[in-house]
Amino acid sequence: MSSLPKGFFKHTLTGLQARFQHAFSTAPESPLAAEDIILLERAADAIVQRGMAVPAVLFLESLGPVNFLGSQAVHFFTPLLEVVFPVRDVQRVALLLERRETLSCLAQLIEKRAETGRP
Repeated sequence: MSSLPKGFFKHTLTGLQARFQHAFSTAPESPLAAEDIILLERAADAIVQRGMAVPAVLFLESLGPVNFLGSQAVHFFTPLLEVVFPVRDVQRVALLLERRETLSCLAQLIEKRAETGRP
């Protein structure tokens, strides 16, 4: 029977601890990049132009706790979404959904545009 290398368990536990700290982190993330905000503004404009501001905000607010699962769904469906949308935008949306504040930022953008009547 082969023995485990010295420090194997310590190394394994340290790695596991680091992954758990990242998974359950409540520390604020870095602010959204300018191109990410532009993408969210384009989405908000499209939603308001179609008269879907209220349902969209309700939908976004209800999905807040599961936005990470949504990002994983986008990653999964990327091959299908690439047929309709640019590949770069699909990847950026998936990465944006992994961030906790993205949905609330999009909801605020939609509300502002709906209030001002600006599509």
